[in-house]
Amino acid sequence: MRPLFCGQGRMEGGHTCEGLMGTTQQATAYKRVLLKISGEALMGDGKFGIHSPTLTRVASEIKAVVEAKVEIAVVIGGGNIFRGVAGATEGMDRSSADYMGMLATCINAMALQDALEKLGVFTRVLSAIKIEQICEPYIRRRAIRHLEKGRVVIFAAGTGNPYFTTDTAASLRAMEIGADAILKATKVDGIYSADPKMDAAARRYRTLAYMDVLKASLAVMDSTAISLCMENKLPIVVFDITVTGNIFKAITSPGDIGTLVGPVATAWSDT
Repeated sequence: MRPLFCGQGRMEGGHTCEGLMGTTQQATAYKRVLLKISGEALMGDGKFGIHSPTLTRVASEIKAVVEAKVEIAVVIGGGNIFRGVAGATEGMDRSSADYMGMLATCINAMALQDALEKLGVFTRVLSAIKIEQICEPYIRRRAIRHLEKGRVVIFAAGTGNPYFTTDTAASLRAMEIGADAILKATKVDGIYSADPKMDAAARRYRTLAYMDVLKASLAVMDSTAISLCMENKLPIVVFDITVTGNIFKAITSPGDIGTLVGPVATAWSDT
């Protein structure tokens, strides 16, 4: 397997592990990752809320990553319950709407924690806003210690501040915990030059440079999140979470699944 750019710009190889659901041993490209999941990814085919079978499937895939001895943290959005920006555009105060969105992420975090613990995975939810009755407050050193002990850490409530997205929270937390990469889970199999549903000529990128994402205003993550990753040379693997097994594939062959955004040359996919 070819080497990949990892956190702080260093080149890092992998270590061997048991594959997904009993498959042959595979090398993992990263030792610690942050998985960014949108709230909408938990809806399944519904229009809102949490689709229980989808939640269970995502939890089982996260468990496979843990069993591969890869430390994993999760940032989850809240768009399936409430979207702050949408509330703001409908006349609600932006700060109030964003705080409501933070509470929605806490609901999703608790749901994912429950699904993981039913599978026997030790999990901790750390919130950027204090809700001590249901989860721990976010403390960087505590989060790292949980990861070192093999626990899945779920970061809730974004950054704890309005006007920042959960994408920015994912970039920030990934750098704080020293993650090797961000796994950006979407409903599309990578980044395209245009919306593939609207434009038949749209092409998928295999790799993308940070600056090209910003220049083309590609809808990957918001510009603040991309800029943070670019400054710290933190790679982003964009992939389709609706395909079973893709979370595990993202840590074993990130250059062959979806689109890899990083300090690399921009290149088109052959498919």
